[in-house]
Amino acid sequence: MGREVLCKGRWNSQAGEVKALLESREIILRGHLKMRIPISAISEVRVDDEGLRFKVGGDQVVLELGTGEAVQWAKKMTAPPPTLRDRLGISAAAKALVLGRIKDAVLKDALRDVHTRVPADAKMVVAVVQDEDELATAARAHGALPSKSAIWIIHDKGPGTTFGEAQVRASMRSRGFVDTKVAAVSATLTATRYSKRS
Repeated sequence: MGREVLCKGRWNSQAGEVKALLESREIILRGHLKMRIPISAISEVRVDDEGLRFKVGGDQVVLELGTGEAVQWAKKMTAPPPTLRDRLGISAAAKALVLGRIKDAVLKDALRDVHTRVPADAKMVVAVVQDEDELATAARAHGALPSKSAIWIIHDKGPGTTFGEAQVRASMRSRGFVDTKVAAVSATLTATRYSKRS
């Protein structure tokens, strides 16, 4: 999201100038009030003459953003988070050529009814890779799609990962790809979108 505003802020009786930053999962306040507020902890979001009002637990927060900006913040704060399917950009109209072993339940759900094994029917590749050989197979499969097509490489993340982000990025860059976006899949998997370098 990345909306940032300098404004007056109030947390219960504390008030002062703040830099308020709205991110996808939290609001960050800097300046007189220094806080990180998870969106999931926020309730009773509303816009009034003072700007944006909401509660965090039993605490009342006011950010004097101005009505127009407050309306935009309220919409983003109350909108349901995008699904993995949304973040990957796949749909019935933009099917994915799927490669690899899909064990993760969230990923299986995201790919349900929007995948294909036929390259001509695909708008992108989604590949779950465990090693360099599987990554090479995915890169070759991407060659059957139009040159502007994306390829999502899904791989393990976290401590103890033997084939993770650094190895995937180095290998994909050596094949002429650039990484353009990252999407969390689950606690143990992450996805990185690559496109062929122009």
